[in-house]
Formats: sequence, C-alpha cells, structure tokens
Amino acid sequence: MASFILRRLVASVFVLFAATFLMYILTAYSKDPLDELREGNAPNKDTLIAARTKLLNLDVIPPLRYFLWLGGLFRGDFGTSIQGQDVNAQLGNAITATLTLVTTATVVAIVLGIFVGIVSALRQYTGFDYTVTLLSFLFFSLPIFWVAVLLKQYGAIQINNWLAEPSIAIPVIIVGSLIAGLLWMSLIGGRWKRRLLVFGVSTAATAAVLTYLSVTQWFADPTIGIVVYAFLAIGIAVGVTAVSVGLRNRKALYATLIIAAVGIALYYPMMTSLLSGMTLGLFVVYALATVVVCGAIGWFMGAPDRWPVVRTTAIAGVLIAGFIALDKYMSYWALYAASDRVRGRPIATVGASTPGLGGNFWVQGIDLYTHLLLPTVAIILISFASYTRYSRASLLEVMNQDYIRTARAKGLTERTVVMRHAFRNALIPITTIIAFDVGAIVGGAVVTETVFGWSGMGRLFVDALAVGDPNPVMAFFVVTGTLAVVFNLIADLVYAGLDPRIKVG
Repeated sequence: MASFILRRLVASVFVLFAATFLMYILTAYSKDPLDELREGNAPNKDTLIAARTKLLNLDVIPPLRYFLWLGGLFRGDFGTSIQGQDVNAQLGNAITATLTLVTTATVVAIVLGIFVGIVSALRQYTGFDYTVTLLSFLFFSLPIFWVAVLLKQYGAIQINNWLAEPSIAIPVIIVGSLIAGLLWMSLIGGRWKRRLLVFGVSTAATAAVLTYLSVTQWFADPTIGIVVYAFLAIGIAVGVTAVSVGLRNRKALYATLIIAAVGIALYYPMMTSLLSGMTLGLFVVYALATVVVCGAIGWFMGAPDRWPVVRTTAIAGVLIAGFIALDKYMSYWALYAASDRVRGRPIATVGASTPGLGGNFWVQGIDLYTHLLLPTVAIILISFASYTRYSRASLLEVMNQDYIRTARAKGLTERTVVMRHAFRNALIPITTIIAFDVGAIVGGAVVTETVFGWSGMGRLFVDALAVGDPNPVMAFFVVTGTLAVVFNLIADLVYAGLDPRIKVG
C-alpha cells in the first residue's frame, strides 16, 4: 500500500510539472498583457509598459519565464496579477467563495442523487422510476444560465412577494397533496389495496399540514416546536436504525431511542440558554461532542458487535441535534426578514452576503443560507440528474450478479442484501465519477457564479485568461490539478476499501 501511494505521488509530480509548463506556455502566447497599455492614450504609456514588463518578467521568453514562476511557487508565492494585486490573496478569497457555494450544492446532489437512484433501481419500471427518469433527463438538458434566471424570477422575486402574506391557495393545497400522495404510493409499492391506502393517508396528511401552515402563516415566523421535534427525533431514531442495521438489531434501536429521548429532554435548555452566545468555534465543539457522546452510547450498548451500532447512533445523533440547531435558526427568521438591510425580502438574488447586516451567529447563518439557496438549487438540479442515472444503472447491474442471488438464497433479509452487499459494490463506479468531479467543484461554476454575483475560482480563471494574466491562471490550474490528482489517488484507495477483491499494489 505504501509503495503504491509513493509511486503514484512521484508520477503525479511529473504529470503536474508537464501540465503546468504546457499551460503556462499556452497562456503566455494566447494574449499579450501589454496590448491594453499599447492601445491606450495615457501620457505615461512608456512608463506603465516598463513597469508591467518588470512586474511580470515579460522581457524573458515564456519557457524561461516558467521556471521563474516555478521558483516562486516553491516558496509558496503565486506572484502578482496585472493590476499589482497579490495572487495568493485573490486565490484565498476565490477558494473560500467557491467552496462555500459549490461544495454544499455538490454534496447535497451526491447524497440526494445516490438515494433517489437506488430507490429508482429498487422500484424499476414503476411510476416512480419513470418519473425520476423523465425528470433526470429534463434537468440534465436544461442550460444552467436559463435555470438560474428562472430561479431568480420565481424562486426569489415571486417568493419574496408571497412572504409578505404567506397563505397557500386551496388549488395549490389540492395539487400538492395529490402529488405527495402519488409520490408516497410509488415509493411504498405493494399491492393495489396497499397503494391506495398509502395514497389516501399521505394525501390527507399533506393537505392537513399545508392547511395548518397556511392558516397560521407559519412561513412568516417559522418554528418546529417541542411536539413536532419529539416526533421527528423518534422517527429519525427508527428510520436510521432501519436503514443502517435493521430493526431486528434491538441494541441499536434502543440506543438511538435513548439519544432521541436525550434530545427531547435537552430541547428547552438548548433553545433558551445553551445555544445563546454561539460562535463558530463553539458550534464545532457542540457538533464534535454530539458525535462523541452518541458514539459512546452506541459503544456501551452495542456489545459484542459494537461498530455498526456506533455508526448508527452517531448518524442519528447528528440528525437529531441538527433539528435543534435548525429550530434555533428559525427563531431568528422574523428578526432577519424585518431588518433594515433585508426589508422583508429575505431570498437573495445576488452576492454572498448582505452588506452591513451585522447580527449574531444565527442571523449571519440565515443570511448565508438565503444567499446560497438559489445558486445551490441551480447546481443541484443539473448535477442531480447524472448522479441519479449512474446510481440507478450501477445498482441494477450489481443486483443481477450471482453473489446477490446467493445472499438471498442464504435467507438474508432484503435490507441486508441491498445495503451490505449490493450498495457497497454499486458505489465503485460512482466513486470514480465523484473523484473526477472534485476538480470541477473547486474549479467553480463559472456561469452560476456570474449570474448570482459570486467571485469564485471560475470567475478568477476566466477574467485572468481574458486579459492574458498568467499568474492567476496558473494559480487556478495548480490548485485544481493538484486536487484532481489527489482525489484520484483517494478513489483508488476507496476501491480497495469497498471491494476486498481489489488490491492496490
């Protein structure tokens, strides 16, 4: 294993050297950085040209200039841009903006796409499968700039108008309830009698919830509350246990229910005092403490097979604690929406934050989420389609293998067959796709960043390339190229972890 990693890293270094040299030469010959000054009418034109030539070493031929740039790279210095700005500072700001925007959207798209793809494969040739297939191809074919503009019009402007008086019209309640009923009927499956029962119950429940939200104008001042939170906590405990280890594992079920009870007991102390005066560091400490405590509960209750129970309790604990944090965010929604800077239009259409907003940790978090909402949805709609298709095709191929039939013949439950045998092997091709997408993630979504006014890695690369500014272009290329190489190495190691038959060596 160690020799394999060392060989890959050494080979990757030579690949990066060759790639950066080629990229530098292409950038240097694509456009003259002095064209703008030569065509200008400034009285000190010659002085400006001499200063830029000295700044960028333009009096040195590009092949030799590359080694001057490489020497600065070894010192951790990406150089200076045409405007005289430090490229390291530009790169840091761009990476922060891109990671904030694109990483969130990509993680959600991966999780959602894999989940929907698996369910679609398990419900092959049903109404749910056909619907997912149709929506996947539809989203995949939509141009991102058109989706972004539609989201700004109907996801921000129209919703902000609606939030002034957030009541839900009766036709919307009827249509939404019917869609929810059809969705749950397709997901649950079974005989027609069972499907009709599921359709009726889910339609009625959805209609009741939407009516309650409309009558109380819940969206003007949203909250979860202790009653709903208690049901959510118990539901998460049962649901996570069912998916992770199965409800037959009573130790895992009891452990997650204990965590749910602890979450319910801590609801009021957390909401009233423990979450006050929150900072980012304290938030991270709370999150780590949640994982450690929940894992410890699983460890003490899970003997002799502890690790599956630890995994289950940790996941359940994070989700249960997350709803308390979500409710705390909701408690500041009305204050945020009514602030002088927001003025009743909380869904943002441009930028990464509201200038001069101020406020505590929770208000700043709401501001970040409202600015992330539309660009995140735009990226998710496009990425969701490909991950759904890959997940569905991969699982269908695995489900037809001989070892799956053998597992069923041994009497294993369908959950064990799907989650422990099929799903694990189906992740191998998906891992390849995710590894290749990492470079694109950090490379930024150029169109999305442009439409929504985010100054990320994509904008940095395009703007620098347009004026022939080599240093920002090379900084972009080094970061994305290095991450692509590293994550492809990680993908090889993950293969061996997913399938013991694969050996790295």
